[in-house]
Amino acid sequence: MMTPLSALDRVVRLHGNRPAIIDREQNFTWSEHIYRISRIAGSLSNLGVGPGDRFGIICENSFRYTELLHAGYWGGAIPVPINHRLAPPEILDILEDAECVLLALGKEFLSLLDSEEIAPWHNRCLYIGPNEGALQQPQYEKLLSTTRAAVQHHAGEDDLALLLYTGGTTGRSKGVQLSHRNIVANGMQMAIAMKADKTDVYLHAAPMFHAADLLCTAFTLTGAAHSYLPAFSPSKTLELIQQYGITVTMMAPTMIIMCLTDSSFGNYDTSNMRMMLYGSSPMAAEWVQKSIEGFQDTEIVQGYGLTETSPILTFLDWEDHKGAMETGKIEILRAAGRTVVGLDMRITDDNGDEVPLGEAGEVTVKGPQVSIGYLNRPDENAISFRNGWFHTGDVGRMDEEGILYLLDRKKDMIVSGGENIYTSEVEAALYQHPDVQECAVIGVPDEKFGEALFAVIVTSPGSNLTQTEVINHCRERIGGFKIPRQMDFVKEMPKSAMGKILKNELRRIYGSITK
Repeated sequence: MMTPLSALDRVVRLHGNRPAIIDREQNFTWSEHIYRISRIAGSLSNLGVGPGDRFGIICENSFRYTELLHAGYWGGAIPVPINHRLAPPEILDILEDAECVLLALGKEFLSLLDSEEIAPWHNRCLYIGPNEGALQQPQYEKLLSTTRAAVQHHAGEDDLALLLYTGGTTGRSKGVQLSHRNIVANGMQMAIAMKADKTDVYLHAAPMFHAADLLCTAFTLTGAAHSYLPAFSPSKTLELIQQYGITVTMMAPTMIIMCLTDSSFGNYDTSNMRMMLYGSSPMAAEWVQKSIEGFQDTEIVQGYGLTETSPILTFLDWEDHKGAMETGKIEILRAAGRTVVGLDMRITDDNGDEVPLGEAGEVTVKGPQVSIGYLNRPDENAISFRNGWFHTGDVGRMDEEGILYLLDRKKDMIVSGGENIYTSEVEAALYQHPDVQECAVIGVPDEKFGEALFAVIVTSPGSNLTQTEVINHCRERIGGFKIPRQMDFVKEMPKSAMGKILKNELRRIYGSITK
């Protein structure tokens, strides 16, 4: 069966005595993990969360987060991980849209119950964490120790397993419905791509409310161990990699850059880490090179995907990265990679017809990891899920070797003087300047050309980069019509929880600028 529950049953049979959780608080084998999740599933049932019901989770990364997800699969309930950076009104919107019957809160977020929006959830709340003193809410560990194991609920492969809400960077968050088949299929695809093994130790560095954390499924399927980074900091990440002998992790480019530039980087032993996947947003080729040089014993690989695809669609492997370093031909480092096993991909025009090889168009996909659709969004489902294909909204091109190059989000493409300009090309040129640490290019109103390019740049520490230097640098690398003539130098970018630069926020800040 292509269900997470079936996968867990297999893992405990084959690897029951092997480590499942390696954590500062406590370690658990797979047999012990199953013991705990079966009782948490029973606790959820006693709290009124039955098969088909939904429950929200707001918590830092932890083994209890994994237990709650697995307990949902065990009892047939649907977990709804929620971004803890959202404001109470946004959280309430998700709880109501998903029709949650319970909210599980980590200690750090119990104060949400003091807000006007979340206060009514006082009596529908579960505290996640070690035993505390006097709390009004039912306590996770106390319930676990006094509850019998729940009977397994054997869901169908196409039944809803998980409800993930998109970041809301383009408006109100959308609930992406992932089936049991979706989750396991992409886990199997990535287990092949990343050569997942029972001896691996996977670090949950990405926030567990984010689709990127589903990469861990590949390592659950193979009986590997899991460790958790509660909240990201460069030094803590490097410390855990050394302390727990982490062999594999996934981080956003921003997280990797922060590790590489941290003053303590050279003090940690990362030699056990055999593979690190970067994703969630593109990473400049220059930083890819620095990552390869910094993590010398680690295979650096890339994955591209979306929440709607559980999440990975393409994979750029170590051989491609190593070859680029050895030959100096770094163009491939700007690629998103090749499709994972079992996925069909086309590059299509606005009519849905496939474009000739090498031409730009929308990335459109079909495969077992593609979502069953958005919750309560029939109009958007009709636009994005058509004739068995999911239209990603990403613009890309595919070369003769089947390698995908992403150019832009359709909404981010700039049309200036009738020319289509892909911001990724401009940003790639900017990143070639040694004093550019981060950058983003957006379109702003222009009376003559309709839109003009505007660059927002974070410079390297100690740099005094000027607008004239940036323009002269770009002139040697891209056509004149692609060069941003307006720019702002800032200390930091607005970012999502995964470190993705929020271009919609930049457009809000700079969008009224008219030349």
